[in-house]
Amino acid sequence: MRDWLLYLVIAGALVFAVSSWWGVRRLKAKHTRSAVWEETHSPGPGRQKVAVVLNPIKAKSAEARGLIEAACAAAGWPAPRVFETTAEDPGFSQARAAVAYGADVVLAGGGDGTVRVVAEVLAGTDTAMGVIPLGTANLLARNVHLEVNDLPGNVQAALFGDQRFIDTARLTLENSLTGESAQHTFLVIAGIGMDAEVVSDTLDGLKRAVGWLAYTEAGARHLLGRRKKVSIALDGQPEQARKIRSVLFANCGLIPGGIDFIPQAMIDDGMLDVVVMSPRSAIGWLAMYTKIVLKHKKDLPVMTYYRCGKITIRCPEPMPTQVDGDPSGEATMVTVEVDPGSLLVRVKDGTEGR
Repeated sequence: MRDWLLYLVIAGALVFAVSSWWGVRRLKAKHTRSAVWEETHSPGPGRQKVAVVLNPIKAKSAEARGLIEAACAAAGWPAPRVFETTAEDPGFSQARAAVAYGADVVLAGGGDGTVRVVAEVLAGTDTAMGVIPLGTANLLARNVHLEVNDLPGNVQAALFGDQRFIDTARLTLENSLTGESAQHTFLVIAGIGMDAEVVSDTLDGLKRAVGWLAYTEAGARHLLGRRKKVSIALDGQPEQARKIRSVLFANCGLIPGGIDFIPQAMIDDGMLDVVVMSPRSAIGWLAMYTKIVLKHKKDLPVMTYYRCGKITIRCPEPMPTQVDGDPSGEATMVTVEVDPGSLLVRVKDGTEGR
């Protein structure tokens, strides 16, 4: 069985690599990431107070800090105030300290977790967030057209680029068995079910070695799980009963490899795009994979799309959840709601993506 899974992973990785390469070419050629894509605007001339929330364990964190400090000095601005995250605090107090400092822009330097935490603090304020992607997937960076491997270019965009408002989304979790509850802001994709199992079970060593392709190996190990009963209510409408493997809540849908996982998910349209996945077997997963990679428009009974501003899911037994690729605990009730235009983000100059 393990040999079969290994062969599946290798074959899947090869197919994914080829299809991803082709997907990137198609996206660069003709795809517009956002149907709304408001006009970007300049933050204006003049000196800016810059703060950086930096994850110091990331491989290029020292290089990023040096580039930011050099750019601020060259512009004649005050030296940036740097707040480093810790194992105990992934950035909440650091982002609040940056706001208290009076920063005009707070640069989030790290992986998706650091970016998400800084965004949670800045959402609903007039303080802009700059993204310095230093992680494995760098989901938000991809969805606002940053070149994730161009560190100097990302520093320039974060400090001197234009800016625009994007949506954020809130995930509220309740666990009736433990009495625990929590709320998280996310920017790209959250989920409940198998996707969260995969996120929690991805091997750290493999992730360091091959990056986001490590999720393929974990996904293969979870293919044969059982469907679970849930109830789903959209925008306050009556609940519908479903058997699911996973439900994804997308604020936007571009993922690593150039794959537009949910093409209709736009980052500034004020809506959530929900995907309910209910395959019974590996054949169902293969059909969904083919639809996503080749962008087939034909509907699949095991893959249902919805659009809404708010969704509530109830399940009789606790199920794992994730936000932007980070585990967020188990819940028996999940409520997700979009917060339109709540976050000001620095992007490249001009109207990138038109």
